[in-house]
Amino acid sequence: MTPAQALWLKGKERAEFREEELPPLGEGEVRIRSRFGAISRGTEALVFRGAVPQSEYATMRAPLQHGDFPFPVKYGYAVVGTIVSGPEARLGETVFCLHPHQDVFDAPGQMAISLPASVPPARAMLAANMETAVNGIWDAGILPGDRVAVVGGGLVGLLAAYLAAGIPGTEVTVVDVNDDRRRLAEIFGCGFIKAVEAQSSPGDRDVVIHTSASGAGLATAISLAGFEARIVEMSWYGERMSDVPLGGRFHSQRLSIICSQVGHVPPNRRSRWPLSRRMAKALELLADNRLDTLISGETAFYDLDRDYASILANPSTLCHRIRY
Repeated sequence: MTPAQALWLKGKERAEFREEELPPLGEGEVRIRSRFGAISRGTEALVFRGAVPQSEYATMRAPLQHGDFPFPVKYGYAVVGTIVSGPEARLGETVFCLHPHQDVFDAPGQMAISLPASVPPARAMLAANMETAVNGIWDAGILPGDRVAVVGGGLVGLLAAYLAAGIPGTEVTVVDVNDDRRRLAEIFGCGFIKAVEAQSSPGDRDVVIHTSASGAGLATAISLAGFEARIVEMSWYGERMSDVPLGGRFHSQRLSIICSQVGHVPPNRRSRWPLSRRMAKALELLADNRLDTLISGETAFYDLDRDYASILANPSTLCHRIRY
């Protein structure tokens, strides 16, 4: 038996380490020693507060999660590590895996995705969020030349803006309440406006992506959309309700709001893109040094029980890296 330390959420806003014993590997499994991880602030904060709706307990389970909502639960889904046991051909391989925060763990071999040589392990833990952004861009259907607004300059919003700006001819603008996001938007080749200024901005965007998880942000997204434009809602509100201004220009401009959620590949790609192919592509897309600017802090894994609450509570947090 191999000992392991895992972060568990034992109750509302209470985290603790628990020691676990890993059994002998099962057929097709690999054992991974963690090197880096990432905290996905939006979703993990909702889980930490016990705000997962009971109706979504099954659908919101993370891959390889232990425990059940609301508590106690071992949650998280971004780890980069080294295969230390399993098929001989894979020993020493550096991989990304969707797994909760834990220093050594076992996983099905097919879930351990090899890192491209062009992506450093210290950045590769962005893969889960990049995968969400890729799915959002697919759902948005952005085409060359489109005017695009991304409302919400958090981690997923900035990754979506980064991808959209790479489509030839696009004009991408990031909208956020925090002016500190301006520098990041500009690094990715995007414009920036503060949320308070958005109401006076032209309502002529072909696509608007919303990631702020706020009713005010969704109202801003509606104000920016052009005639018959698509608004892509990428936020997850948990058990909160949100007011949506469906009067005014929403009706007269024949706008549409669609949901993008990473659990399913969009229908027009689903037959050709299994989740493994999408994840491999998300990893490939991290081969850009500019993406290091999205890492806003770092914590040693064994300090995580002490620091977890403050990391989630900090509105400036983008990607907080865990170093094992």
